[in-house]
Amino acid sequence: MDVESVKLNFTEGFKGMMTVASKTVPIGMTEGGVAPYNLLFGALGSCFYSTFLSIVQKKRLTLEKAELTISGHKRDQVPPTLDHVLIQMVITGASDEQGIRRSAELGAEYCSIHATVSKVAEIKLEVVFA
Repeated sequence: MDVESVKLNFTEGFKGMMTVASKTVPIGMTEGGVAPYNLLFGALGSCFYSTFLSIVQKKRLTLEKAELTISGHKRDQVPPTLDHVLIQMVITGASDEQGIRRSAELGAEYCSIHATVSKVAEIKLEVVFA
């Protein structure tokens, strides 16, 4: 399976731009720059949500909206990899809370980035219904 690529260009130390296709994201110490762990958490959250959503659609469940917050903590040892990650998901307008919760669990199980991060960190998933 092919994985897409990104291009990174840096100037003046840790001031850079990430380019994906024709879109750019500022990285590092530039104005509006995104930090490495923010990028990782964004990748984890978007992979998890995409996987979750495909399961929800297959089960013919519905929801109005979802809000995800991803946070984590790094070890003190070198290298300071993550030791804990928390995925908090707030669901509004769920057609079936139990079905949505199970879909979230399956989304975590089948998300490839979740599987990768889980090799170094414990990942906890919290699903709340608004």
